[in-house]
Amino acid sequence: MTNLISQKGQELKEEFKNIHGYWNDGLEELLQLDEDFFGVYVNFISIPWKTGSLQPKVKELINIAISSSPTHLSMPATRIHIRNALRLGASKEEITEVLETVSILGVHTCSVGIPLMEEVFGIGDMEQKAVLSVEQEQLKSEFIGQMGYWNDFRDVLLKMDPSYFEAYMNFLTSPLKKGILEPKVIEFIYIAIDSSTTHLFGKGIEVHLRNALKYGASKEEILEVFQLTSSQGFHTVFEAVPVLLEEIELWESEK
Repeated sequence: MTNLISQKGQELKEEFKNIHGYWNDGLEELLQLDEDFFGVYVNFISIPWKTGSLQPKVKELINIAISSSPTHLSMPATRIHIRNALRLGASKEEITEVLETVSILGVHTCSVGIPLMEEVFGIGDMEQKAVLSVEQEQLKSEFIGQMGYWNDFRDVLLKMDPSYFEAYMNFLTSPLKKGILEPKVIEFIYIAIDSSTTHLFGKGIEVHLRNALKYGASKEEILEVFQLTSSQGFHTVFEAVPVLLEEIELWESEK
Protein backbone atom coordinates (compact mmCIF):
# COMPACT_ATOMS: atom_id res chain seq x y z
CA MET A 1 0.00 0.00 0.00
CA THR A 2 1.20 3.49 -0.81
CA ASN A 3 -1.56 5.60 0.72
CA LEU A 4 -0.39 8.76 2.40
CA ILE A 5 -0.85 8.88 6.16
CA SER A 6 -2.64 11.92 7.57
CA GLN A 7 -1.28 14.05 10.38
CA LYS A 8 -3.57 12.20 12.78
CA GLY A 9 -2.22 8.92 11.46
CA GLN A 10 1.36 10.04 12.00
CA GLU A 11 0.50 10.99 15.55
CA LEU A 12 -1.06 7.57 16.16
CA LYS A 13 2.03 5.92 14.72
CA GLU A 14 4.33 7.88 17.02
CA GLU A 15 2.09 7.19 20.00
CA PHE A 16 2.25 3.47 19.31
CA LYS A 17 6.03 3.49 18.88
CA ASN A 18 6.53 5.52 22.07
CA ILE A 19 4.37 3.19 24.16
CA HIS A 20 5.23 -0.19 22.66
CA GLY A 21 8.72 0.40 21.29
CA TYR A 22 8.34 -1.14 17.85
CA TRP A 23 6.74 -0.77 14.43
CA ASN A 24 6.24 -3.18 11.52
CA ASP A 25 4.64 -3.57 8.11
CA GLY A 26 1.44 -5.05 9.53
CA LEU A 27 0.84 -1.98 11.66
CA GLU A 28 1.62 0.27 8.71
CA GLU A 29 -0.86 -1.61 6.52
CA LEU A 30 -3.64 -1.40 9.09
CA LEU A 31 -3.00 2.30 9.65
CA GLN A 32 -3.24 3.00 5.92
CA LEU A 33 -6.27 0.75 5.46
CA ASP A 34 -8.40 2.12 8.31
CA GLU A 35 -6.99 4.97 10.33
CA ASP A 36 -10.02 5.23 12.60
CA PHE A 37 -9.90 1.55 13.54
CA PHE A 38 -6.16 1.80 14.08
CA GLY A 39 -6.86 4.57 16.59
CA VAL A 40 -9.35 2.33 18.39
CA TYR A 41 -6.75 -0.44 18.43
CA VAL A 42 -3.96 1.74 19.81
CA ASN A 43 -6.18 3.12 22.55
CA PHE A 44 -7.43 -0.33 23.56
CA ILE A 45 -4.10 -2.17 23.75
CA SER A 46 -2.21 0.76 25.28
CA ILE A 47 -4.31 1.13 28.43
CA PRO A 48 -2.50 -1.62 30.40
CA TRP A 49 0.84 -0.15 29.31
CA LYS A 50 -0.07 3.23 30.78
CA THR A 51 -0.54 1.78 34.27
CA GLY A 52 2.19 0.59 36.58
CA SER A 53 0.72 -2.59 38.06
CA LEU A 54 2.98 -5.00 36.16
CA GLN A 55 6.57 -4.49 35.08
CA PRO A 56 6.94 -4.01 31.29
CA LYS A 57 9.04 -7.18 31.04
CA VAL A 58 6.31 -9.20 32.76
CA LYS A 59 3.71 -7.76 30.38
CA GLU A 60 5.73 -9.00 27.43
CA LEU A 61 6.21 -12.41 29.02
CA ILE A 62 2.42 -12.60 29.30
CA ASN A 63 2.10 -11.53 25.66
CA ILE A 64 4.49 -14.32 24.66
CA ALA A 65 2.30 -16.78 26.55
CA ILE A 66 -0.87 -15.58 24.83
CA SER A 67 0.68 -15.66 21.36
CA SER A 68 2.39 -19.04 21.73
CA SER A 69 -0.48 -20.84 23.45
CA PRO A 70 -1.33 -24.18 21.77
CA THR A 71 -4.86 -22.87 21.25
CA HIS A 72 -3.54 -19.89 19.26
CA LEU A 73 0.05 -20.33 17.96
CA SER A 74 0.56 -16.96 16.27
CA MET A 75 4.25 -17.11 15.40
CA PRO A 76 4.43 -13.53 14.03
CA ALA A 77 3.07 -12.20 17.33
CA THR A 78 5.27 -14.57 19.33
CA ARG A 79 8.35 -13.27 17.51
CA ILE A 80 7.36 -9.64 18.16
CA HIS A 81 6.84 -10.21 21.87
CA ILE A 82 10.00 -12.30 22.32
CA ARG A 83 11.97 -9.47 20.75
CA ASN A 84 10.22 -6.93 22.97
CA ALA A 85 10.85 -9.02 26.08
CA LEU A 86 14.56 -9.28 25.25
CA ARG A 87 14.68 -5.52 24.74
CA LEU A 88 13.09 -5.06 28.16
CA GLY A 89 15.66 -7.27 29.88
CA ALA A 90 14.16 -10.76 29.82
CA SER A 91 16.67 -13.60 29.73
CA LYS A 92 16.50 -16.61 27.42
CA GLU A 93 15.92 -18.74 30.52
CA GLU A 94 12.88 -16.67 31.52
CA ILE A 95 11.40 -16.83 28.04
CA THR A 96 12.08 -20.55 27.81
CA GLU A 97 10.27 -21.05 31.11
CA VAL A 98 7.28 -19.11 29.77
CA LEU A 99 7.10 -21.44 26.77
CA GLU A 100 7.46 -24.52 28.97
CA THR A 101 4.72 -23.25 31.28
CA VAL A 102 2.40 -22.58 28.36
CA SER A 103 2.91 -26.11 27.01
CA ILE A 104 1.27 -27.42 30.19
CA LEU A 105 -2.07 -26.26 28.76
CA GLY A 106 -2.27 -29.65 27.02
CA VAL A 107 -3.10 -31.42 30.28
CA HIS A 108 -6.50 -29.72 30.29
CA THR A 109 -7.48 -32.67 28.12
CA CYS A 110 -7.42 -34.69 31.35
CA SER A 111 -9.00 -31.90 33.40
CA VAL A 112 -12.05 -31.86 31.13
CA GLY A 113 -12.04 -35.41 29.78
CA ILE A 114 -11.62 -37.48 32.94
CA PRO A 115 -14.71 -36.08 34.76
CA LEU A 116 -16.75 -36.89 31.63
CA MET A 117 -15.22 -40.38 31.51
CA GLU A 118 -16.19 -40.84 35.18
CA GLU A 119 -19.78 -39.95 34.38
CA VAL A 120 -20.15 -42.03 31.22
CA PHE A 121 -18.38 -45.14 32.55
CA GLY A 122 -19.76 -44.81 36.08
CA ILE A 123 -16.33 -45.12 37.64
CA GLY A 124 -16.39 -42.14 40.00
CA ASP A 125 -17.85 -43.89 43.07
CA MET A 126 -15.79 -47.01 42.47
CA GLU A 127 -12.53 -45.09 42.29
CA GLN A 128 -13.40 -42.89 45.26
CA LYS A 129 -13.97 -45.99 47.42
CA ALA A 130 -10.67 -47.55 46.37
CA VAL A 131 -7.89 -47.18 48.94
CA LEU A 132 -4.73 -45.44 47.81
CA SER A 133 -1.49 -47.36 48.12
CA VAL A 134 1.38 -45.89 50.11
CA GLU A 135 3.06 -44.81 46.87
CA GLN A 136 -0.15 -43.19 45.60
CA GLU A 137 -0.67 -41.33 48.87
CA GLN A 138 2.89 -40.07 48.60
CA LEU A 139 2.32 -38.82 45.05
CA LYS A 140 -0.89 -37.08 46.10
CA SER A 141 0.81 -35.38 49.06
CA GLU A 142 3.69 -34.32 46.83
CA PHE A 143 1.31 -32.81 44.29
CA ILE A 144 -0.64 -30.87 46.91
CA GLY A 145 2.56 -29.70 48.56
CA GLN A 146 3.93 -28.29 45.32
CA MET A 147 0.77 -27.04 43.61
CA GLY A 148 -1.35 -26.13 46.63
CA TYR A 149 -4.61 -27.61 45.34
CA TRP A 150 -6.30 -30.87 44.36
CA ASN A 151 -9.30 -31.83 42.21
CA ASP A 152 -11.38 -35.00 42.40
CA PHE A 153 -10.52 -36.08 38.85
CA ARG A 154 -6.89 -36.45 39.95
CA ASP A 155 -7.96 -39.22 42.35
CA VAL A 156 -9.26 -41.14 39.35
CA LEU A 157 -6.13 -40.48 37.31
CA LEU A 158 -3.88 -41.43 40.23
CA LYS A 159 -5.72 -44.69 40.92
CA MET A 160 -6.06 -45.74 37.28
CA ASP A 161 -2.49 -45.01 36.18
CA PRO A 162 0.02 -43.97 38.86
CA SER A 163 2.92 -43.93 36.38
CA TYR A 164 1.13 -41.48 34.11
CA PHE A 165 0.07 -39.41 37.11
CA GLU A 166 3.69 -39.11 38.23
CA ALA A 167 4.78 -38.00 34.75
CA TYR A 168 1.84 -35.57 34.65
CA MET A 169 2.79 -34.16 38.07
CA ASN A 170 6.45 -33.71 37.10
CA PHE A 171 5.37 -31.89 33.93
CA LEU A 172 2.96 -29.65 35.82
CA THR A 173 5.36 -28.75 38.62
CA SER A 174 8.50 -28.30 36.52
CA PRO A 175 8.36 -24.46 36.25
CA LEU A 176 7.83 -24.01 39.99
CA LYS A 177 10.77 -26.30 40.79
CA LYS A 178 13.21 -24.31 38.65
CA GLY A 179 12.51 -20.98 40.31
CA ILE A 180 13.49 -18.91 37.27
CA LEU A 181 10.22 -16.96 37.30
CA GLU A 182 8.61 -16.02 40.60
CA PRO A 183 5.50 -18.12 41.38
CA LYS A 184 3.19 -15.11 41.04
CA VAL A 185 4.35 -14.51 37.47
CA ILE A 186 3.85 -18.18 36.62
CA GLU A 187 0.28 -17.85 37.90
CA PHE A 188 -0.22 -14.77 35.72
CA ILE A 189 0.82 -16.85 32.72
CA TYR A 190 -1.63 -19.59 33.65
CA ILE A 191 -4.42 -17.04 34.09
CA ALA A 192 -3.64 -15.50 30.70
CA ILE A 193 -3.68 -18.75 28.73
CA ASP A 194 -6.74 -20.09 30.57
CA SER A 195 -8.68 -16.86 29.98
CA SER A 196 -7.53 -16.40 26.38
CA THR A 197 -10.24 -16.00 23.75
CA THR A 198 -9.29 -19.36 22.27
CA HIS A 199 -9.54 -21.33 25.54
CA LEU A 200 -11.75 -19.69 28.22
CA PHE A 201 -11.25 -22.47 30.78
CA GLY A 202 -13.22 -21.19 33.75
CA LYS A 203 -12.14 -23.79 36.31
CA GLY A 204 -8.49 -23.19 35.53
CA ILE A 205 -8.90 -19.43 35.77
CA GLU A 206 -10.42 -19.76 39.25
CA VAL A 207 -7.69 -22.12 40.49
CA HIS A 208 -4.91 -19.84 39.30
CA LEU A 209 -6.62 -16.68 40.55
CA ARG A 210 -6.62 -18.24 44.02
CA ASN A 211 -2.98 -19.26 43.66
CA ALA A 212 -2.00 -15.78 42.47
CA LEU A 213 -3.77 -14.26 45.47
CA LYS A 214 -1.88 -16.65 47.74
CA TYR A 215 1.39 -15.45 46.17
CA GLY A 216 0.52 -11.81 46.81
CA ALA A 217 -1.09 -10.68 43.55
CA SER A 218 -3.32 -7.61 43.66
CA LYS A 219 -6.63 -7.21 41.88
CA GLU A 220 -5.02 -4.46 39.80
CA GLU A 221 -2.37 -6.87 38.54
CA ILE A 222 -4.99 -9.49 37.70
CA LEU A 223 -7.10 -6.95 35.82
CA GLU A 224 -4.03 -5.99 33.83
CA VAL A 225 -3.48 -9.65 32.89
CA PHE A 226 -7.06 -9.78 31.60
CA GLN A 227 -6.57 -6.53 29.69
CA LEU A 228 -3.43 -7.82 27.99
CA THR A 229 -5.12 -11.11 27.16
CA SER A 230 -8.23 -9.50 25.71
CA SER A 231 -6.14 -7.93 22.95
CA GLN A 232 -5.75 -11.40 21.40
CA GLY A 233 -8.73 -10.74 19.16
CA PHE A 234 -6.74 -8.20 17.17
CA HIS A 235 -4.59 -11.03 15.81
CA THR A 236 -7.48 -11.67 13.42
CA VAL A 237 -6.76 -8.35 11.77
CA PHE A 238 -3.00 -8.76 11.60
CA GLU A 239 -3.21 -12.29 10.21
CA ALA A 240 -5.92 -11.49 7.65
CA VAL A 241 -5.20 -7.94 6.43
CA PRO A 242 -2.06 -8.98 4.46
CA VAL A 243 -4.15 -11.68 2.76
CA LEU A 244 -6.84 -9.12 1.97
CA LEU A 245 -4.32 -6.74 0.41
CA GLU A 246 -2.69 -9.51 -1.63
CA GLU A 247 -6.05 -10.67 -2.95
CA ILE A 248 -7.14 -7.13 -3.80
CA GLU A 249 -3.92 -6.60 -5.75
CA LEU A 250 -4.41 -9.90 -7.57
CA TRP A 251 -8.06 -9.13 -8.28
CA GLU A 252 -7.23 -5.73 -9.72
CA SER A 253 -4.42 -7.13 -11.87
CA GLU A 254 -6.83 -9.64 -13.42
CA LYS A 255 -9.41 -7.06 -14.46
